[in-house]
Amino acid sequence: MMQRIMGLDVGSVTVGVAVSDLLGYTAQPVETIRINEAKKDYGFDRIAELVKEFKPAKFVLGLPKHMNNDEGIRAQASRHYGDLLVAEFGIPVAYQDERLTTAQAERILIQGHTRRENRKKYIDKLAAVLILQNYLESHNF
Repeated sequence: MMQRIMGLDVGSVTVGVAVSDLLGYTAQPVETIRINEAKKDYGFDRIAELVKEFKPAKFVLGLPKHMNNDEGIRAQASRHYGDLLVAEFGIPVAYQDERLTTAQAERILIQGHTRRENRKKYIDKLAAVLILQNYLESHNF
């Protein structure tokens, strides 16, 4: 029996969420969770509900690297969030290079004629879909 994978695009104020289908071929958007990294509010109440609903075998977090492959402050924040997820839920975490996924998500929304003021609503969960889809394709899950 296959299990789902949950993809997360972690920012300082939002976390985009996507899940794979049970066969691990496609990623679908779920939602965007508001968080407050500065106040250590990581949205785990809502993630706990999503874990209960989707029962993921693994989390895949976007890892925002610099173009030269270095990891900066946002990559460290992503790894910290991943460590907190493992401690909270006991579900393994993998990381997927997410360079350019937000720009790619923006392009997709523009091509789909999404109005500028509405793009913010969709960009994080679409970025989570792209991160997860890239992971699924690179791991032939």
